[in-house]
Amino acid sequence: MPPMKAARILVVEDDASMRMVLKAMLKKEGYEVSTAADGMEALKILSCERITVVATDLKMPRLDGMGLLERIMRDDPSLPVIILTAHGTVTNAVDALKKGAFDYITKPFEQDELKAVILKAVKTRLIGEQDLAAGSGEADPYRIVGTSQPMLEIQEVIRKVSPTATAILITGETGTGKEMIARAIHRNSPRSDQPFIKINCAAIAENLVESELFGYEKGAFTGAVTTKPGRFELAHKGTLFLDEMGEIPREMQAKLLQAIQDQSFERVGGLKTISVDVRFVAASNRNLQQRVKEGKFREDLFYRLNVFPIHSPPLRERTEDILPLTGHFISKFSHKLGRAVEGIDSEVQERFLAYSWPGNIRELEHIIERLVLMAEGPLLTAQFLPPEMASSAAPSGSEALKSHMEEMERQIIARCLEECGGNVTRAAERLGLSRKGLQLKMIKHRLRK
Repeated sequence: MPPMKAARILVVEDDASMRMVLKAMLKKEGYEVSTAADGMEALKILSCERITVVATDLKMPRLDGMGLLERIMRDDPSLPVIILTAHGTVTNAVDALKKGAFDYITKPFEQDELKAVILKAVKTRLIGEQDLAAGSGEADPYRIVGTSQPMLEIQEVIRKVSPTATAILITGETGTGKEMIARAIHRNSPRSDQPFIKINCAAIAENLVESELFGYEKGAFTGAVTTKPGRFELAHKGTLFLDEMGEIPREMQAKLLQAIQDQSFERVGGLKTISVDVRFVAASNRNLQQRVKEGKFREDLFYRLNVFPIHSPPLRERTEDILPLTGHFISKFSHKLGRAVEGIDSEVQERFLAYSWPGNIRELEHIIERLVLMAEGPLLTAQFLPPEMASSAAPSGSEALKSHMEEMERQIIARCLEECGGNVTRAAERLGLSRKGLQLKMIKHRLRK
């Protein structure tokens, strides 16, 4: 059964009988299913329904599968798109993978194979990192919403590291925008016109990880009816984003390390060594150093990926970005849902600033989408806030102001300490504090090493 029955699959197929077969099969698996006869009809559905996965044929009238894929990758690059293709158009399907498609299935297909790919795509959509803070303005090369000090520092890091081929490890809680950072690095690199290939390691069954990474030859195992390239091969000359790296099985880590170091591998069931030129960006919401100590993650693989670490901070540590992100998502969903929403009222603003946002940017995005959908006027009100926010007493303006002042104090102290090379005495003098007073504030703001 699928991980969540609320998952909705959009089947795009011009053959009416095939649409009926796919719809019946997926509904039997517990999914909700929408159908479209071509890409244009699919776009209308995407504009008004929350779709988890798209499964589309390639050859269709009006707007074909490749055109639909390009529109989806432009508007929502984290939406998994599965290509359904005949044997004669496998080359086109591989091109689609390089342009962002999640996977492809050749017709005629085994139902179990399609079910497995759909389930993997659903898991990726539901648990994977999303490009949550990507803006629409082309003037910003990073497309990052937020002007807090942590985000400005990340933009500077992206500027410095993007032109290189250095391996990068992005850490942070779920929903903080790690994929956004990975895409910004690729977009600002010399490889920007080459594929950005993502693999969510948490969404793949352990026995399929090797074939997903390295591909397989025809006949390598039951169900391998055709040769299929893996993510390494598809990312040639581009960037391979290894999301949720901490979930790679221990027994696969040695093969992965070898492939990263040598930039070469063999497909499952194959003898030919395939060489690639790939830039590696990995991400994890787990503490990989701790997993190394526990013997669950190879130390040599950790250091091979952790050449340049980047930490994506949680939303509660950059409250200055809450309102800009709110405005960004209001604009996004007002356009998508055809609503004339202009902003939020003062009560919602106070609640947003006082809330801890355990789900980070993802939680904020989903709440804004819900509020825009339910909006009855130009301003979003507290009437439709979720219980975890609406049940508690609304914070006062003074509490929100106090929170902002404390954050500003923390940033000022942190910046002064950095400028003084960590010398507490010198920093205290510059700030007009006693050494003991500064130490107490450092403890309060968790700035002590």
